[in-house]
Amino acid sequence: MNNGKIQLHHIDFDAFIEAVDHCKGDVFLETEEGDVLNLKSKLCQMIGLSTILSHAEVNEATVRCSNPEDETLLFRFNLYGEMPENK
Repeated sequence: MNNGKIQLHHIDFDAFIEAVDHCKGDVFLETEEGDVLNLKSKLCQMIGLSTILSHAEVNEATVRCSNPEDETLLFRFNLYGEMPENK
């Protein structure tokens, strides 16, 4: 982890959004193009996913969390594919 940011590469966005739904604080997706979306917002999730789908996929993005526990949760998801058991 690097300054509260997690690098994502070729992820399953459906599973990732499910993991984000378990987070307690805000989770921001930052793309290489400079877009920043708050993934805790369902509207931003829809906009982000529609943008991603229209471009086939995002090869690399950064996730920034406002809550350190969320950073740990998403880091474990990104590294090991582990999903939280309780919401």
